Amino acid sequence: MAASAIRIREIDHLVLRVVDLDAMLRFYCDALGCAVERRKDDIGLVQLRAGRSMIDLVPVTGQLGRAGGAAPGAEGRNLDHFCLRIEPFDEPAIRAELTRRGIEVGSVATRNGAEGEGPSVYVRDPEGNTIELKGPPDVAATWRSG
Repeated sequence: MAASAIRIREIDHLVLRVVDLDAMLRFYCDALGCAVERRKDDIGLVQLRAGRSMIDLVPVTGQLGRAGGAAPGAEGRNLDHFCLRIEPFDEPAIRAELTRRGIEVGSVATRNGAEGEGPSVYVRDPEGNTIELKGPPDVAATWRSG
């Protein structure tokens, strides 16, 4: 098999079509620690910094959002889940912070990712998108033994 000229390093950004922009901003900025990096209200785009990556929120009522068709809902989503690599992975602190904000946190489990196996939990944002919060692989051995 020939080597590809394209070498993927990490997720650069993803785009979520959203119904309630304010609720999504509270979730991603207040609860998960993202920051608004750029806003283009004229076309309906808010870009959030998520570590080295970006999460774009596109309201379905804006110019960009209307181009995507029907709004996401319980009967179907535009995305299965995405994974945010976090460090450190302090499960009790993560659980306490998100629970305090009324966000349900799934069970911690060792799951495979871009850097190998490590601990992770699943949460849902206000519009039902599933987010995996994943720690580094070296924490997995500590988590299992501790």
